[in-house]
Amino acid sequence: MQRLILGVLLGLASLASVQAQVLTDLAGREVEVPDKIERIVLGEGRLLPVLAILEDEQLLERLVGMPADLALVDPGSARQYQQAFPGLAKVPRIGQGAADTFSLEQVLTLRPDLAIFSLSGHGPGSTQGRMIEQLQRAGVAVLFVDFREQPLANTPRSMTLLGRALGREARAEAFNAAHAEALAAVRERLPQGAGPKVFLHSRAGLGEGCCESMARGMFADLLVEAGGDNVARERLPGHAGVLSLELLLSQPPQLYIASAVGSADSLAAGASYIALGPGVDADPARASLQRLVSRGGLQHLAPVRDGQVHAIWHGFYNSPFNVVAVQVFAKWLHPQAFADLDPRRTLETFYGQFQPVALDGQYWISL
Repeated sequence: MQRLILGVLLGLASLASVQAQVLTDLAGREVEVPDKIERIVLGEGRLLPVLAILEDEQLLERLVGMPADLALVDPGSARQYQQAFPGLAKVPRIGQGAADTFSLEQVLTLRPDLAIFSLSGHGPGSTQGRMIEQLQRAGVAVLFVDFREQPLANTPRSMTLLGRALGREARAEAFNAAHAEALAAVRERLPQGAGPKVFLHSRAGLGEGCCESMARGMFADLLVEAGGDNVARERLPGHAGVLSLELLLSQPPQLYIASAVGSADSLAAGASYIALGPGVDADPARASLQRLVSRGGLQHLAPVRDGQVHAIWHGFYNSPFNVVAVQVFAKWLHPQAFADLDPRRTLETFYGQFQPVALDGQYWISL
């Protein structure tokens, strides 16, 4: 009888080992993940393009829930996906994209096998210990990924993690190879020595005051990778904060780079901030940038007077396609060294190979 019981227990243990795998996520947690994932929920809408890299045309086959924030923070991308996948409208929305609106009860009614969360961002983050524990007790594996805090280091790690969890290893490896190649195109030719001083104006024009910037992670890391000297890095203690206009006038940067949060809809509504991204054409994008730097004291900045004014789509700061922004920055910072580099072609390649939606719109602009 003892031998029989032992045999049964060993058999069950063997079966469990076949049916589950242990993965280490970007929060450093060891997570037991079912080998066969059939139902997925996302912690924020901006993870939809990440899932699409791996799932391609089968994007909706396993997606059973996501927050409603994509249409709010990135309406252009939301429209792209809605047009390509009309069934996306029927996917239940589990919150508005903030941790306090994320409905645990609603998630559990969807019976997911896997929840994919970002370390930080608009949805539940790695600090939501109680929620994570409740999900895991209910049998939901929770994996944290990161495209924001350490974007270049953690993008390939996140894609490898999700590729293993979802059984899409080949797609993850192909994406990581393309990402590494695009990054090498900058790293291998980057001029030595200190780069030009840059003021990175985050979400330019969205608020009344001046001037929000990023010092670490997000766009700040992408700027450093392209050889830029971010003036906020020595002056802001955290990831982001506000620099005074007086400081920028007294210690002038050489380049002004704004991140654009506006969309085609915001342009049509007469919004005061810059618009770039899906569905936005070059001429209205350039006009929105010109309007922004012509008022509020920005017109007095040295790079505005000198014609060193640029803007880039804000969505790159938390995106697996972040390396495209590195290439764009490299061309702005070192125009001679990277005269033949074509970031648009890089973005077209990423979309053509790894996105089930068509690329359209203007993603960066200069005056």
